[in-house]
Amino acid sequence: MKPDNLILDKSFEFSLLIIAFYKTMIVHKEFVLSKQLLRSSTSIGANVREASAAQTKKDFIAKMSIASKEARESEYWLLLIEKSKIVDIDCSIELQKATELIRILTSIVKTAQASLNQNN
Repeated sequence: MKPDNLILDKSFEFSLLIIAFYKTMIVHKEFVLSKQLLRSSTSIGANVREASAAQTKKDFIAKMSIASKEARESEYWLLLIEKSKIVDIDCSIELQKATELIRILTSIVKTAQASLNQNN
C-alpha cells in the first residue's frame, strides 16, 4: 500500500464497515440513527477522493477538512448508538476506526495548512 493512498484505502474500508453495521442495525429496526451514520461515514471517503483530485492546495484542505468533520460526526453517531443502547450491537471496532480516521485526517489537514502558510 502506498503511503499517499493510505487515507483513500482506510476511508473506503471504513465505509464498507459501516455499510455492514448499517445492515445489522436495520435488521434490529433502527432506521433513524443508522441512516445518519451511513450518510456521514460514506461521505468521508467521497470527500477524501475529491481531495485527491483537488486543483489547488486550498481546495485540497477544504475537502480534507470536510472529511474530518464527517469523521467526527460519524464518531458522534456511533457514541450515541453505543451509549443509548438503542440496539444491542457492539460498535467498538467502528468507534476505533472512526477515531483512527479522525487522527489521520487531522494530521493531513494540519500538515497541508502549514505547507500552505509556509509558501505564502
